[in-house]
Amino acid sequence: MRLSRYFLPTLKETPAEAQIVSHRLMLRAGLVRQHAAGIYTWLPLGFAVLKRIEQIVREEQNRAGAQELLMPTIQSADLWRESGRYDDYGKEMLRITDRHERDLLYGPTAEEVITDVFRSNVRSYKDLPKILYHIQWKFRDEVRPRFGIMRGREFLMKDAYSFDLDTAAARRSYNQMFVSYLRTFDRLGLKAIPLRADTGPIGGDLSHEFIVLADTGESEVHCHRSLLEMSVPEGVDYEGDLQPVVDAWTGLYAAADEMHDAAQEATLGDALVTARGIEVGHIFHFGTKYSAPMGAAVAGPDGEPVTVVMGSYGIGVSRLVGAIIEASHDDNGIIWPESVAPFHVGLVNLKVSDAATSAACESLYEGLGRERVLYDDRDERAGAKFADMDLIGLPWQLIVGPKGVAKGMVELKNRATGEREDISTESALARLAG
Repeated sequence: MRLSRYFLPTLKETPAEAQIVSHRLMLRAGLVRQHAAGIYTWLPLGFAVLKRIEQIVREEQNRAGAQELLMPTIQSADLWRESGRYDDYGKEMLRITDRHERDLLYGPTAEEVITDVFRSNVRSYKDLPKILYHIQWKFRDEVRPRFGIMRGREFLMKDAYSFDLDTAAARRSYNQMFVSYLRTFDRLGLKAIPLRADTGPIGGDLSHEFIVLADTGESEVHCHRSLLEMSVPEGVDYEGDLQPVVDAWTGLYAAADEMHDAAQEATLGDALVTARGIEVGHIFHFGTKYSAPMGAAVAGPDGEPVTVVMGSYGIGVSRLVGAIIEASHDDNGIIWPESVAPFHVGLVNLKVSDAATSAACESLYEGLGRERVLYDDRDERAGAKFADMDLIGLPWQLIVGPKGVAKGMVELKNRATGEREDISTESALARLAG
Protein backbone atom coordinates (compact mmCIF):
# COMPACT_ATOMS: atom_id res chain seq x y z
CA MET A 1 0.00 0.00 0.00
CA ARG A 2 1.27 3.46 -0.94
CA LEU A 3 1.25 5.76 2.05
CA SER A 4 0.33 8.69 -0.22
CA ARG A 5 -3.02 6.94 -0.79
CA TYR A 6 -3.47 5.29 2.61
CA PHE A 7 -5.83 6.72 5.21
CA LEU A 8 -3.44 7.14 8.12
CA PRO A 9 -4.18 10.30 10.15
CA THR A 10 -1.23 10.35 12.56
CA LEU A 11 -0.90 12.96 15.29
CA LYS A 12 2.26 14.72 16.44
CA GLU A 13 0.81 15.69 19.82
CA THR A 14 -0.79 13.40 22.38
CA PRO A 15 -4.51 14.10 22.94
CA ALA A 16 -5.26 15.27 26.45
CA GLU A 17 -7.83 12.53 27.10
CA ALA A 18 -5.32 9.70 26.57
CA GLN A 19 -4.13 8.52 29.99
CA ILE A 20 -2.26 5.30 29.21
CA VAL A 21 0.37 4.31 26.67
CA SER A 22 -1.85 2.20 24.42
CA HIS A 23 -4.54 4.89 24.19
CA ARG A 24 -1.96 7.57 23.40
CA LEU A 25 -0.25 5.51 20.72
CA MET A 26 -3.45 4.20 19.15
CA LEU A 27 -4.64 7.78 18.66
CA ARG A 28 -1.27 9.14 17.53
CA ALA A 29 -0.60 6.23 15.14
CA GLY A 30 -4.02 6.56 13.53
CA LEU A 31 -5.44 3.21 14.65
CA VAL A 32 -8.72 4.48 16.10
CA ARG A 33 -10.82 7.57 16.66
CA GLN A 34 -13.43 8.02 19.38
CA HIS A 35 -17.05 8.11 18.20
CA ALA A 36 -18.69 8.44 21.62
CA ALA A 37 -17.67 7.67 25.20
CA GLY A 38 -16.12 4.20 25.15
CA ILE A 39 -17.03 3.63 21.48
CA TYR A 40 -14.43 3.79 18.71
CA THR A 41 -14.13 3.76 14.94
CA TRP A 42 -11.34 1.43 13.84
CA LEU A 43 -9.30 3.07 11.09
CA PRO A 44 -7.51 0.99 8.41
CA LEU A 45 -4.25 0.43 10.31
CA GLY A 46 -5.99 -0.51 13.55
CA PHE A 47 -8.54 -2.64 11.76
CA ALA A 48 -5.76 -4.59 10.02
CA VAL A 49 -4.20 -5.43 13.40
CA LEU A 50 -7.61 -6.35 14.80
CA LYS A 51 -8.26 -8.79 11.94
CA ARG A 52 -4.84 -10.41 12.33
CA ILE A 53 -5.45 -10.99 16.03
CA GLU A 54 -8.92 -12.32 15.28
CA GLN A 55 -7.52 -14.80 12.75
CA ILE A 56 -4.94 -16.19 15.18
CA VAL A 57 -7.64 -16.59 17.83
CA ARG A 58 -9.84 -18.35 15.25
CA GLU A 59 -7.09 -20.72 14.11
CA GLU A 60 -6.30 -21.83 17.65
CA GLN A 61 -9.97 -22.32 18.53
CA ASN A 62 -10.45 -24.45 15.43
CA ARG A 63 -7.31 -26.43 16.22
CA ALA A 64 -8.72 -27.22 19.68
CA GLY A 65 -11.91 -28.61 18.12
CA ALA A 66 -14.23 -25.64 18.64
CA GLN A 67 -16.69 -24.82 15.86
CA GLU A 68 -17.45 -21.28 14.76
CA LEU A 69 -20.91 -19.80 14.36
CA LEU A 70 -22.29 -16.28 14.66
CA MET A 71 -24.88 -15.18 17.18
CA PRO A 72 -26.76 -11.87 17.18
CA THR A 73 -25.71 -8.75 19.00
CA ILE A 74 -29.34 -7.95 19.92
CA GLN A 75 -30.78 -10.61 22.22
CA SER A 76 -34.18 -11.45 23.66
CA ALA A 77 -34.72 -10.39 27.26
CA ASP A 78 -36.97 -13.44 27.74
CA LEU A 79 -33.96 -15.78 27.50
CA TRP A 80 -32.17 -13.82 30.20
CA ARG A 81 -35.27 -14.01 32.37
CA GLU A 82 -35.21 -17.79 31.95
CA SER A 83 -31.67 -17.97 33.27
CA GLY A 84 -32.41 -15.50 36.06
CA ARG A 85 -29.78 -12.98 34.98
CA TYR A 86 -31.92 -10.24 33.43
CA ASP A 87 -32.53 -8.40 36.68
CA ASP A 88 -29.24 -9.42 38.29
CA TYR A 89 -26.86 -8.15 35.63
CA GLY A 90 -27.23 -4.50 36.55
CA LYS A 91 -26.89 -1.23 34.67
CA GLU A 92 -24.01 -2.43 32.50
CA MET A 93 -26.64 -4.15 30.34
CA LEU A 94 -28.07 -1.88 27.63
CA ARG A 95 -31.79 -2.66 27.63
CA ILE A 96 -33.87 -1.92 24.53
CA THR A 97 -37.59 -1.92 23.71
CA ASP A 98 -38.61 -2.37 20.06
CA ARG A 99 -41.65 -0.87 18.32
CA HIS A 100 -43.79 -3.81 19.44
CA GLU A 101 -42.87 -3.22 23.10
CA ARG A 102 -40.72 -6.36 23.21
CA ASP A 103 -37.82 -6.27 25.62
CA LEU A 104 -34.41 -6.73 24.01
CA LEU A 105 -30.82 -6.06 25.00
CA TYR A 106 -27.43 -5.49 23.41
CA GLY A 107 -25.59 -8.63 24.41
CA PRO A 108 -22.74 -8.28 26.93
CA THR A 109 -22.18 -12.06 26.61
CA ALA A 110 -24.03 -14.98 25.03
CA GLU A 111 -24.56 -17.85 27.51
CA GLU A 112 -28.34 -17.64 27.17
CA VAL A 113 -28.36 -17.48 23.37
CA ILE A 114 -26.02 -20.43 22.90
CA THR A 115 -27.91 -22.50 25.49
CA ASP A 116 -31.12 -21.85 23.55
CA VAL A 117 -29.42 -22.87 20.29
CA PHE A 118 -28.14 -26.05 21.91
CA ARG A 119 -31.40 -27.12 23.60
CA SER A 120 -33.33 -26.63 20.37
CA ASN A 121 -31.05 -28.79 18.27
CA VAL A 122 -29.16 -31.41 20.31
CA ARG A 123 -31.04 -34.41 21.67
CA SER A 124 -28.61 -37.24 22.46
CA TYR A 125 -25.47 -37.81 24.49
CA LYS A 126 -24.01 -39.24 21.28
CA ASP A 127 -23.79 -35.68 19.95
CA LEU A 128 -21.50 -34.61 22.79
CA PRO A 129 -19.09 -33.05 23.48
CA LYS A 130 -19.58 -29.74 21.66
CA ILE A 131 -17.60 -26.52 21.85
CA LEU A 132 -19.17 -23.67 19.88
CA TYR A 133 -17.78 -20.17 19.55
CA HIS A 134 -18.20 -16.88 17.78
CA ILE A 135 -16.26 -13.63 17.43
CA GLN A 136 -18.74 -10.83 17.84
CA TRP A 137 -19.13 -7.27 19.11
CA LYS A 138 -20.39 -6.89 22.67
CA PHE A 139 -21.63 -3.93 24.68
CA ARG A 140 -21.33 -3.23 28.38
CA ASP A 141 -22.41 0.18 29.59
CA GLU A 142 -19.40 1.00 31.75
CA VAL A 143 -20.14 3.80 34.19
CA ARG A 144 -16.72 5.35 33.50
CA PRO A 145 -15.28 4.15 30.20
CA ARG A 146 -11.59 5.03 30.05
CA PHE A 147 -8.18 3.99 28.76
CA GLY A 148 -9.35 3.88 25.16
CA ILE A 149 -10.29 0.42 23.90
CA MET A 150 -8.89 -1.16 27.07
CA ARG A 151 -12.03 -0.29 29.00
CA GLY A 152 -14.54 0.75 26.39
CA ARG A 153 -18.24 0.07 26.16
CA GLU A 154 -18.25 -1.64 22.75
CA PHE A 155 -15.65 -4.35 22.20
CA LEU A 156 -14.89 -7.36 20.03
CA MET A 157 -14.78 -10.65 21.90
CA LYS A 158 -14.30 -14.31 21.15
CA ASP A 159 -16.60 -16.31 23.37
CA ALA A 160 -16.79 -20.10 23.29
CA TYR A 161 -19.20 -22.41 25.11
CA SER A 162 -18.76 -26.09 25.91
CA PHE A 163 -21.49 -28.70 26.42
CA ASP A 164 -20.68 -32.04 28.06
CA LEU A 165 -22.47 -34.99 29.60
CA ASP A 166 -20.79 -34.84 33.01
CA THR A 167 -18.27 -32.93 35.09
CA ALA A 168 -15.30 -35.08 34.09
CA ALA A 169 -16.00 -34.47 30.40
CA ALA A 170 -16.55 -30.77 31.07
CA ARG A 171 -13.14 -30.59 32.71
CA ARG A 172 -11.59 -32.05 29.55
CA SER A 173 -13.21 -29.26 27.53
CA TYR A 174 -11.95 -26.72 30.06
CA ASN A 175 -8.44 -28.10 29.72
CA GLN A 176 -8.63 -27.91 25.93
CA MET A 177 -9.47 -24.23 26.12
CA PHE A 178 -6.83 -23.63 28.81
CA VAL A 179 -4.10 -25.00 26.54
CA SER A 180 -5.57 -23.29 23.48
CA TYR A 181 -5.33 -19.97 25.28
CA LEU A 182 -1.67 -20.54 26.16
CA ARG A 183 -0.94 -21.19 22.48
CA THR A 184 -3.03 -18.25 21.28
CA PHE A 185 -1.29 -15.65 23.42
CA ASP A 186 2.11 -17.12 22.60
CA ARG A 187 1.42 -16.73 18.88
CA LEU A 188 0.44 -13.12 19.54
CA GLY A 189 3.88 -12.48 20.99
CA LEU A 190 2.61 -12.21 24.57
CA LYS A 191 3.58 -13.86 27.83
CA ALA A 192 0.23 -14.68 29.41
CA ILE A 193 -0.02 -16.06 32.93
CA PRO A 194 -3.12 -18.07 33.99
CA LEU A 195 -4.30 -17.08 37.45
CA ARG A 196 -7.20 -18.54 39.40
CA ALA A 197 -10.05 -16.03 39.47
CA ASP A 198 -13.49 -15.21 40.77
CA THR A 199 -16.33 -16.22 38.47
CA GLY A 200 -18.27 -12.98 38.93
CA PRO A 201 -21.67 -12.60 37.18
CA ILE A 202 -20.88 -15.49 34.81
CA GLY A 203 -21.08 -17.95 37.73
CA GLY A 204 -19.51 -21.32 38.40
CA ASP A 205 -16.85 -22.86 40.61
CA LEU A 206 -13.72 -22.94 38.43
CA SER A 207 -12.20 -20.02 36.60
CA HIS A 208 -8.86 -18.69 35.36
CA GLU A 209 -7.88 -15.27 34.11
CA PHE A 210 -5.07 -14.96 31.57
CA ILE A 211 -2.92 -11.97 32.47
CA VAL A 212 -0.37 -10.31 30.20
CA LEU A 213 2.49 -8.82 32.18
CA ALA A 214 3.24 -5.22 31.28
CA ASP A 215 4.88 -2.43 33.25
CA THR A 216 1.89 -0.23 32.48
CA GLY A 217 -0.68 -2.91 33.38
CA GLU A 218 -3.97 -1.94 34.99
CA SER A 219 -3.64 -4.04 38.15
CA GLU A 220 -1.06 -5.64 40.43
CA VAL A 221 -0.72 -9.42 40.25
CA HIS A 222 1.23 -11.96 42.27
CA CYS A 223 2.45 -15.17 40.70
CA HIS A 224 5.04 -17.90 41.09
CA ARG A 225 8.32 -17.04 39.38
CA SER A 226 8.39 -20.40 37.61
CA LEU A 227 5.27 -19.41 35.66
CA LEU A 228 7.36 -16.81 33.83
CA GLU A 229 9.72 -19.53 32.63
CA MET A 230 7.16 -22.12 31.53
CA SER A 231 7.17 -23.04 27.85
CA VAL A 232 3.95 -23.20 25.86
CA PRO A 233 3.16 -26.73 24.67
CA GLU A 234 3.78 -27.49 21.00
CA GLY A 235 2.15 -30.16 18.89
CA VAL A 236 -0.79 -30.53 21.28
CA ASP A 237 -2.98 -33.62 20.99
CA TYR A 238 -6.33 -32.13 21.91
CA GLU A 239 -7.94 -35.57 21.91
CA GLY A 240 -5.49 -36.76 24.54
CA ASP A 241 -5.22 -36.13 28.29
CA LEU A 242 -4.28 -32.48 28.81
CA GLN A 243 -4.59 -32.58 32.58
CA PRO A 244 -0.80 -32.95 33.13
CA VAL A 245 -0.21 -29.86 30.99
CA VAL A 246 -2.75 -27.84 32.94
CA ASP A 247 -1.44 -29.16 36.25
CA ALA A 248 2.08 -28.08 35.33
CA TRP A 249 0.84 -24.49 35.15
CA THR A 250 -1.80 -24.42 37.86
CA GLY A 251 0.35 -26.43 40.26
CA LEU A 252 2.63 -23.42 40.48
CA TYR A 253 -0.26 -21.13 41.19
CA ALA A 254 -1.70 -19.99 44.49
CA ALA A 255 -4.36 -17.35 44.99
CA ALA A 256 -2.78 -13.91 44.95
CA ASP A 257 -3.70 -13.08 48.53
CA GLU A 258 -2.38 -16.41 49.81
CA MET A 259 0.93 -15.97 48.00
CA HIS A 260 1.25 -12.44 49.26
CA ASP A 261 0.54 -13.50 52.83
CA ALA A 262 3.04 -16.33 52.55
CA ALA A 263 5.64 -13.95 51.19
CA GLN A 264 5.11 -11.63 54.10
CA GLU A 265 5.92 -14.55 56.38
CA ALA A 266 9.13 -15.17 54.36
CA THR A 267 8.06 -18.74 53.45
CA LEU A 268 8.38 -18.27 49.66
CA GLY A 269 11.53 -16.24 49.30
CA ASP A 270 12.19 -15.39 45.66
CA ALA A 271 9.30 -17.56 44.46
CA LEU A 272 6.85 -14.68 44.52
CA VAL A 273 6.81 -12.20 41.65
CA THR A 274 4.79 -9.02 41.93
CA ALA A 275 4.10 -7.31 38.62
CA ARG A 276 1.56 -5.29 36.69
CA GLY A 277 -0.86 -7.15 34.47
CA ILE A 278 -3.68 -6.82 31.94
CA GLU A 279 -6.50 -9.34 31.70
CA VAL A 280 -6.91 -10.57 28.11
CA GLY A 281 -8.83 -13.82 28.59
CA HIS A 282 -11.11 -15.53 31.09
CA ILE A 283 -12.36 -19.12 31.19
CA PHE A 284 -15.15 -20.54 33.35
CA HIS A 285 -16.59 -23.91 34.29
CA PHE A 286 -20.10 -23.29 35.64
CA GLY A 287 -21.80 -26.67 35.55
CA THR A 288 -25.58 -26.44 35.12
CA LYS A 289 -26.01 -22.76 36.02
CA TYR A 290 -27.65 -22.07 32.65
CA SER A 291 -28.60 -25.52 31.37
CA ALA A 292 -30.75 -26.38 34.41
CA PRO A 293 -33.08 -23.34 34.43
CA MET A 294 -33.23 -23.28 30.63
CA GLY A 295 -33.90 -27.01 30.23
CA ALA A 296 -30.83 -27.90 28.17
CA ALA A 297 -30.76 -31.70 28.48
CA VAL A 298 -29.98 -34.71 26.30
CA ALA A 299 -30.99 -38.34 26.45
CA GLY A 300 -28.28 -40.23 28.32
CA PRO A 301 -27.02 -43.78 27.63
CA ASP A 302 -30.02 -45.20 29.52
CA GLY A 303 -32.49 -43.00 27.69
CA GLU A 304 -33.11 -40.78 30.70
CA PRO A 305 -32.66 -36.99 30.36
CA VAL A 306 -29.35 -35.57 31.56
CA THR A 307 -28.83 -31.87 32.12
CA VAL A 308 -25.66 -30.90 30.26
CA VAL A 309 -22.64 -29.41 31.99
CA MET A 310 -21.30 -26.17 30.52
CA GLY A 311 -18.34 -23.82 30.43
CA SER A 312 -17.57 -20.51 28.73
CA TYR A 313 -14.31 -19.08 27.45
CA GLY A 314 -13.68 -15.45 26.50
CA ILE A 315 -10.85 -13.60 24.80
CA GLY A 316 -10.92 -9.82 24.45
CA VAL A 317 -9.92 -9.52 20.79
CA SER A 318 -10.09 -5.72 20.59
CA ARG A 319 -8.61 -5.39 24.08
CA LEU A 320 -5.61 -7.41 22.88
CA VAL A 321 -4.63 -4.60 20.51
CA GLY A 322 -4.11 -2.34 23.50
CA ALA A 323 -2.51 -5.06 25.60
CA ILE A 324 0.07 -5.80 22.90
CA ILE A 325 0.96 -2.11 22.69
CA GLU A 326 1.24 -1.84 26.48
CA ALA A 327 3.64 -4.80 26.46
CA SER A 328 5.56 -3.80 23.33
CA HIS A 329 6.47 -0.16 22.75
CA ASP A 330 9.23 2.37 23.31
CA ASP A 331 9.49 6.15 23.47
CA ASN A 332 9.15 6.42 19.70
CA GLY A 333 6.00 4.37 19.27
CA ILE A 334 4.52 0.90 18.86
CA ILE A 335 6.61 -2.24 18.25
CA TRP A 336 4.32 -4.83 16.66
CA PRO A 337 5.10 -8.54 16.92
CA GLU A 338 5.40 -9.88 13.39
CA SER A 339 2.36 -12.12 13.80
CA VAL A 340 -0.04 -9.18 14.19
CA ALA A 341 1.69 -6.32 12.37
CA PRO A 342 -0.59 -4.56 9.86
CA PHE A 343 2.27 -4.60 7.34
CA HIS A 344 5.49 -6.56 7.46
CA VAL A 345 7.78 -3.89 6.01
CA GLY A 346 7.84 -0.10 5.93
CA LEU A 347 9.55 0.99 2.72
CA VAL A 348 10.94 4.54 2.94
CA ASN A 349 11.83 6.51 -0.18
CA LEU A 350 14.24 9.23 0.93
CA LYS A 351 14.12 11.17 -2.35
CA VAL A 352 10.97 10.73 -4.38
CA SER A 353 12.26 13.11 -7.05
CA ASP A 354 15.27 10.91 -7.81
CA ALA A 355 14.41 8.52 -10.64
CA ALA A 356 16.87 5.80 -9.64
CA THR A 357 15.73 5.83 -6.00
CA SER A 358 12.08 5.64 -6.96
CA ALA A 359 12.79 2.85 -9.44
CA ALA A 360 14.57 0.85 -6.75
CA CYS A 361 11.63 1.40 -4.38
CA GLU A 362 9.12 0.29 -7.00
CA SER A 363 11.13 -2.89 -7.59
CA LEU A 364 11.21 -3.66 -3.85
CA TYR A 365 7.52 -2.78 -3.49
CA GLU A 366 6.54 -5.27 -6.17
CA GLY A 367 9.05 -7.92 -5.14
CA LEU A 368 8.05 -7.96 -1.48
CA GLY A 369 4.32 -7.95 -2.24
CA ARG A 370 2.15 -4.85 -2.13
CA GLU A 371 -0.12 -6.29 0.56
CA ARG A 372 2.86 -6.78 2.91
CA VAL A 373 4.52 -3.39 2.42
CA LEU A 374 3.57 0.13 3.45
CA TYR A 375 5.49 2.23 0.95
CA ASP A 376 6.17 5.81 2.07
CA ASP A 377 6.20 7.52 -1.31
CA ARG A 378 5.25 10.93 0.07
CA ASP A 379 7.20 14.04 -0.79
CA GLU A 380 8.09 14.66 2.84
CA ARG A 381 11.32 15.33 4.70
CA ALA A 382 13.24 12.25 5.89
CA GLY A 383 12.80 13.03 9.59
CA ALA A 384 9.01 13.01 9.31
CA LYS A 385 9.08 9.69 7.47
CA PHE A 386 11.34 8.08 10.07
CA ALA A 387 9.16 9.37 12.92
CA ASP A 388 5.98 8.02 11.34
CA MET A 389 7.54 4.62 10.69
CA ASP A 390 8.73 4.32 14.28
CA LEU A 391 5.35 5.48 15.54
CA ILE A 392 3.31 2.85 13.68
CA GLY A 393 5.81 0.15 14.62
CA LEU A 394 6.12 -2.15 11.59
CA PRO A 395 8.67 -4.93 12.27
CA TRP A 396 11.07 -3.93 9.49
CA GLN A 397 12.02 -0.71 7.74
CA LEU A 398 13.77 -0.58 4.37
CA ILE A 399 15.33 2.83 3.82
CA VAL A 400 16.25 3.67 0.23
CA GLY A 401 18.27 6.76 -0.77
CA PRO A 402 20.32 7.93 -3.76
CA LYS A 403 23.73 7.17 -2.22
CA GLY A 404 22.82 3.61 -1.36
CA VAL A 405 21.08 2.96 -4.67
CA ALA A 406 24.22 4.03 -6.54
CA LYS A 407 26.00 1.16 -4.76
CA GLY A 408 23.10 -1.28 -5.08
CA MET A 409 22.48 -1.08 -1.33
CA VAL A 410 19.61 -0.25 1.01
CA GLU A 411 19.43 0.16 4.78
CA LEU A 412 17.48 -2.41 6.81
CA LYS A 413 16.24 -1.48 10.29
CA ASN A 414 14.83 -3.85 12.88
CA ARG A 415 12.14 -1.86 14.71
CA ALA A 416 12.31 -3.94 17.91
CA THR A 417 16.07 -3.78 18.42
CA GLY A 418 16.91 -0.62 16.49
CA GLU A 419 19.72 -2.46 14.69
CA ARG A 420 20.58 -1.18 11.22
CA GLU A 421 22.59 -2.74 8.43
CA ASP A 422 23.37 -2.00 4.81
CA ILE A 423 22.45 -4.85 2.51
CA SER A 424 22.00 -5.36 -1.21
CA THR A 425 18.55 -5.05 -2.73
CA GLU A 426 18.75 -8.74 -3.62
CA SER A 427 19.48 -9.65 -0.01
CA ALA A 428 16.62 -7.47 1.16
CA LEU A 429 14.20 -9.28 -1.14
CA ALA A 430 15.50 -12.66 -0.02
CA ARG A 431 15.24 -11.86 3.70
CA LEU A 432 11.90 -10.11 3.73
CA ALA A 433 9.91 -11.85 1.00
CA GLY A 434 6.88 -13.78 2.24
